[in-house]
Amino acid sequence: MASLRSSSVIIGSVAYSSSCCSRRGTTRATINMPKLRTGGLSLRLPARDLVPEVLDMGPGLSAATTSHVEKKYESSTNRNSHSLGSNVSDPMVIAKLHAIMEAVADRVEMHQNIGEQRDNWNSLLLTSINAITLTAATMAGIAATSVGGPLLALKTSSTLMYLAATGMLVVMNQIQPSQLVEEQRNAARLFKQLHGRIQTTLSSGNTTSSDVEDAMKKVLALDKAYPLPLIGVMLEKFPETVEPAVWWPQHRQRQEKPMKRRDGNGWSVELEEEMREVVGVLKRKDTEDYLRLGKIALNVNKILSISGPLLTGIAACGTAFMGSSHGSWAAMVGVVAGAMASVVNTMEHGGQVGMVFEMYRSNAGFFRLMEETIESNLNEIDVERRENGELFEMKVALHLGRSLSGLKNLAAASSYASSEKGEAIEEFASKLF
Repeated sequence: MASLRSSSVIIGSVAYSSSCCSRRGTTRATINMPKLRTGGLSLRLPARDLVPEVLDMGPGLSAATTSHVEKKYESSTNRNSHSLGSNVSDPMVIAKLHAIMEAVADRVEMHQNIGEQRDNWNSLLLTSINAITLTAATMAGIAATSVGGPLLALKTSSTLMYLAATGMLVVMNQIQPSQLVEEQRNAARLFKQLHGRIQTTLSSGNTTSSDVEDAMKKVLALDKAYPLPLIGVMLEKFPETVEPAVWWPQHRQRQEKPMKRRDGNGWSVELEEEMREVVGVLKRKDTEDYLRLGKIALNVNKILSISGPLLTGIAACGTAFMGSSHGSWAAMVGVVAGAMASVVNTMEHGGQVGMVFEMYRSNAGFFRLMEETIESNLNEIDVERRENGELFEMKVALHLGRSLSGLKNLAAASSYASSEKGEAIEEFASKLF
């Protein structure tokens, strides 16, 4: 081995020197190869050739060996292709989700633009109607001190301005611009949430056709809950009964059956009881309270919507009878009713009572959605098909503005109050609003 190592070093040095000499143009070079000593190197090879020996053992062994190798290769190939196929989504599904996401982004932009436009309607109409009403009242007061031609001109102008204000108030009270603005705000916010969820689904890399169907249903439900046009499909501004806003597709109702196993996937018996208590508190306190407040806001809005046009109409009648035998009373009615109409209009549209009603209705819808989501998970028989219990509990706590310990304390207090005292807990489930 030492002789082999030394000879390799000598050959390398000679090759390097010959290459250097050839670069310099020297053509004469003498290489003296050393004589290798073979005495120290003994290489013993087997006397038998193993390959013919294996082949001579018969076709059975060679065929078995070949088939075993082929089966092992095919199984590994199938396993690799299966693992790759399970992680790769269908390109058509991804394309559909991207198309839905683009439509959702476009709807966000539309609702924001239309919301700004209707907010301008509210402020401009409020300012214009108040200006017309106060100008008509001022002209009625001046007409009360005038005679002859000026009296006729002033009272006619005042009457016409009151009639114009009455017609504008009727239209404005029917469409409720402040409530329309709140609807567009809610729609833009909910479409943004849907856009973010679709992005999260795409980033997970595991999308299916059910994700496309679910996204389509949510888009159509939002379009129905918050329509863009005013004529024909506008939401009723003065409904007979106050119901929570519904902007989600209805959950599929599942029949409750006895469950053999109630734990797994983050769920346990204690967590299910906790969620049931939270649903009970939401129904008894939060949803009911916001529906009650919504009824109050609706009744106030109805009174103000009727009072404004009624007062401007009375003022128009008063100014029309100015200059007659009851001219002083007519002038007073025209001036006072006009001033009161301006105050009522400011309270209704400046205070945005319609927006307050829509806000209460939307909040009640938020709690109704939480109730249906929790009940849908609890009614699912297979716990593996539910959302992960620990993650779901954290989401519920965040939506209610509570910590996990605070949510458990709420459920424990509700359970104690209903079982020991036989009455509902006074605490609200939500601490956000």
